[in-house]
Amino acid sequence: MPAPRPQDAPSPATPLRRLLVPVGVLGSVVAVFAYVGVVDPNEPGHYPVCPLFRFTGIYCPGCGGLRSAHAFAQGDFATAFGDNALAVAGYVLFAVLWVVWAVRVVRGRPARIDLRPVQLWGIGVLVLAFTVVRNLPFGGWLRP
Repeated sequence: MPAPRPQDAPSPATPLRRLLVPVGVLGSVVAVFAYVGVVDPNEPGHYPVCPLFRFTGIYCPGCGGLRSAHAFAQGDFATAFGDNALAVAGYVLFAVLWVVWAVRVVRGRPARIDLRPVQLWGIGVLVLAFTVVRNLPFGGWLRP
């Protein structure tokens, strides 16, 4: 088998080229937020109703998420937090993780998040607690 020639070897990707995927993801998220920012979820008929809430009257962890995204896109952070505090925390977490991802990609390092089972369980417990509390009488401040 002949030795590979230098022109056959893959060229190392430039930092700009490595940023294509993170920038594409960010562009998609910005496009979705722009759409939700323009098409108001507070007006009936634009988006489907949460099936869990519709059939049971129970707020799921995502209930109010579109209204929260709309308020967030409009710059009304207090309303966004009031509509779905967990979603706002998710927006902030996404921003932090995206920056970490982009920096690692530019530096040529693998972009991975290694969560241990205890951390995954912790996230699950947090989401479950948020869901339960927002459906209890004293958790009305967490309802959309």
